[in-house]
Amino acid sequence: MLGEGILKGLGETARNFVGSYVSAERLTTVQYPEERAPHIEATRDFPFLVYDGTDWEAGLRCVACQICEKECPPKCIYIVKSTDKKPDAFGKPQIYPTRFDIDISVCMSCQICVEVCPFEAIKMDTEFELSTTDRFGGLLYDRKELAKSNEHYHKIHPTEAAEVDARLAEEKVKVDAKARAVAAAAAAKAAAGPAQAPAHITPKLAAAAAEGDKQE
Repeated sequence: MLGEGILKGLGETARNFVGSYVSAERLTTVQYPEERAPHIEATRDFPFLVYDGTDWEAGLRCVACQICEKECPPKCIYIVKSTDKKPDAFGKPQIYPTRFDIDISVCMSCQICVEVCPFEAIKMDTEFELSTTDRFGGLLYDRKELAKSNEHYHKIHPTEAAEVDARLAEEKVKVDAKARAVAAAAAAKAAAGPAQAPAHITPKLAAAAAEGDKQE
């Protein structure tokens, strides 16, 4: 019948419209701000910096590689790299950001900074109530304001955070195994002592060869 598809579409629209008023699952309106709808895990608002442990400054995962600063489309990230190294949360000496600022008023929540970070150091938060009367200073967040614990990351993005932790733990095992292998090889070399000259080379011949090398 001519127009049958249109009638079906209108019927589906009417069913959804009426259902949005009578179905408990469809009644999503809440009386904000007294009531709050729960965040879905994929919610993303503005970036924050992840730190491990209890000390935000020592535990920051960021090593000031500045990739996020270069890739940020609106250029709202500003980083100053340290000239020295300090131990991170795991005791490994690392370069760190002496300054890490994000202008939230310019940020477009694109998540590109998260995608390009090779250290899982920057993630997207779910906090959105950031309005302020101070247009410039109030919306320019420094590294202390941006720093949030790994526990906070697990709270807002549990599935993603668990995957990240598993990947970082696997990489740490590989790095530790490599370090142990290098240390074992160095210890074995030290235990073997200095290399011995071949038996057919006498001390006199070795001294003569060394003297010849000096003259050359």
